[in-house]
Formats: sequence, structure tokens, C-alpha cells
Amino acid sequence: MLRTAGIHHITSMVNDAQRTVDFYAGVLGLRLVKKTINFDRPEVYHLYFGDQLGSPGTIITFFPWPKQLKGRIGKGQVGVTSYSIPDGALLFWEERLKKYEIVTESAERFGERYLRFDDPDGLHLELVEQKQGPVNSWNFGSITSAVAIKGFAGATLYSAAPHQTADILENILGLTCIGQEGNYLRFRAESAIGNTVDIQLTPTVRGLMGAGTVHHIAWRAKSEEEQKEWHKLLEEKGHHPTEITDRNYFNALYFHEAGGILFEIATDPPGFSVDEQTERLGEKLMLPSWFESKRDGLEQTLPDITVRVLKGDS
Repeated sequence: MLRTAGIHHITSMVNDAQRTVDFYAGVLGLRLVKKTINFDRPEVYHLYFGDQLGSPGTIITFFPWPKQLKGRIGKGQVGVTSYSIPDGALLFWEERLKKYEIVTESAERFGERYLRFDDPDGLHLELVEQKQGPVNSWNFGSITSAVAIKGFAGATLYSAAPHQTADILENILGLTCIGQEGNYLRFRAESAIGNTVDIQLTPTVRGLMGAGTVHHIAWRAKSEEEQKEWHKLLEEKGHHPTEITDRNYFNALYFHEAGGILFEIATDPPGFSVDEQTERLGEKLMLPSWFESKRDGLEQTLPDITVRVLKGDS
């Protein structure tokens, strides 16, 4: 049976590019590993943040567009994105978020303590201490490897059809159901990061796409050959996948699962060093070959953004 190793990336919609950089790089300490464009709407950035290499399972990406309306988190979306931090790092993050006047609250699920908060656009995030997973060697400001976000812990899905979504997680993607606690059904994949997926079983309001919502969640395929097997399986099961598309840093196919959430299956290779040296990731606007002729116009249209250590953080 085909089995995804876990989450590849999560893509969200926001309004302001610099504000997003300041929060995810400046506050959370993630590395901006790629500054490119939305290949379908080249007047909009596509920004990728992750660990020092932009490893699968660490990447959160954004389409920042000032003109888009505010969305509403609800059914048919990823509701919460969870990040894994080293064991013993939660106090550091409680104090850091408080320093930047970010409101937090604590919660518990499946024996783990979560620190919940929202980003500036209203996306729901949480941190959880976990022993497993590689250390993130990317240091930024006062964030050292001892406390740095390692990557995704997982995500909580707000499905309009929870049990049908559960069936897809188990019987298409190959995750294992490990149990139910209260209103949550939990699934696990084999990777050390990005491996935990919860489905919230209680109904929520209908989600509306817009700023402050997740656009899609992507699952890992280890190769192009494996991705083609998934494409065939999805067609056979009547899930109507898109054609496989070259996204420069991975190949992608998409389908809407039964609960209304947009799923992607993305290949691990070639990765973010395919067009930049590892030590220079995210420094330059990178364009696919078919957009290079439009570089001058795009650079004039897109707003300037800067990765910067925030005031008082050293």
C-alpha cells in the first residue's frame, strides 16, 4: 500500500508580505528559504519558510496579496497548524510570544500540552514539545537550535465530512488511526516531523477562503514514480486529481477530499537548492524559466521585503 511519510508543506493566504516575513522569520525564527511568485498569479509573491534546508515537513508557504478579502476558518479547511519544538522549550516560547504581545492559551490533547496563538492575519497556530525529529540548526536573533522550531508537528483538519476524510487519510494516504480523544480523531504517519493529523469531529462554521485561512495541505511523495502511482489510485477511486504540475521545487497534484479540504501530493525532490546555493536560500527573487523574460516588470510590481531581526531581539 502507498503511504505518505507525512506533511510536505502547508500553504496559506495573507494580506501583507513584510508583516508575514516579520512574524514567521522575525518572531518564530523560521528561515525564508524561497522568495518566488505564485506561478498561477505572478503579480503575487509565493514565500516559503522552513528549517535551514527547507526540508519536507518544515515548510509553510504564503500567498500575500493586499487586495484579498478576509477569510473565515471553518469546515473544508485546515483549521490549525501545529509546530514541533524541542523538549523543554515551551517556557522560552511562552516568554517570547508574550514579549511581542501575542496572546497565547494552553491546551492538552492526547497527553501533549499545546501553546495556541494566532498570526497577524488570524491563522491558528500552536507549539508542542516533542523529543522526536531532527534539531533545526538555523539560528536567528535570540533563537538557538536548543529551542528553534523543528518543523511541523502536524495539523488539525476541519472537515465537512469527518469520517470520509478519515477514510481518505487511512486508505488513500496510508496514515494509521491511533485513537479518539473527545472531539478529536488522531492519525499518524511514519516521518519524525509533520506526522500527526487530527480531525475535529464537531461541526464548525463553513470556511470561507481568504486572508487568514489555509489554502491547501500537501502530503509527501518520495519520488515522481510514487506520485504517479497516487495519481492512478486517486483516479481509480473517483477523486478526480489534477494533472501533475511542475512547481520547480517539487511536482504537485491536487484534489478536493470528501470533506472539502484541498489536498496536494508533492514530491520530496528536487528541493529548494535546485536554483540557489544552500547558504543563499531566500535572498533573491527566483523565477521559473518561463517567467525570466518578465523579471524587470515583476520586480517593479512586487513589494520590497526584508528578513530582519526585530527590535530588542539579540
